Amino acid sequence: MVFELYVEIGRVALIKCGPNKGKICAIIDVIDQNRALVEGPSIKDGVIGVPRQSMRFKHLQLLPYTIKICHTTRTKKLTAAWEKSEISKKWMESAISKKLIASERRKGLNDFDRFKLMKAKQKRQRMIRMCMGPMPKK
Repeated sequence: MVFELYVEIGRVALIKCGPNKGKICAIIDVIDQNRALVEGPSIKDGVIGVPRQSMRFKHLQLLPYTIKICHTTRTKKLTAAWEKSEISKKWMESAISKKLIASERRKGLNDFDRFKLMKAKQKRQRMIRMCMGPMPKK
């Protein structure tokens, strides 16, 4: 498989750690080989963006989305390009986003919810075993 996700101006990335963990942002400028200037615009539907800041590449996970912006573009133009490319919509439909939402939901379970989940999994496995029949011995 050929590596296709390069660090470039306009590349969308997921923040892996820090106070903005789990939010997406766009690379505005590359400072040096270890850091980039990033910003995530505030979208009208209540999503709080990422303020413009320097961030290490180790703390970013590059996503397969890019937006057409210029070098060190302003927030207003970044927001317009973000909405034109429909990045928020694409992000909500992606598998990575769905996994993050599911893990957050699992973290919010209490003890009884975890017990009910365990029992539901056991019931499902029992049904599968009954449909498949006993496994033949070698």
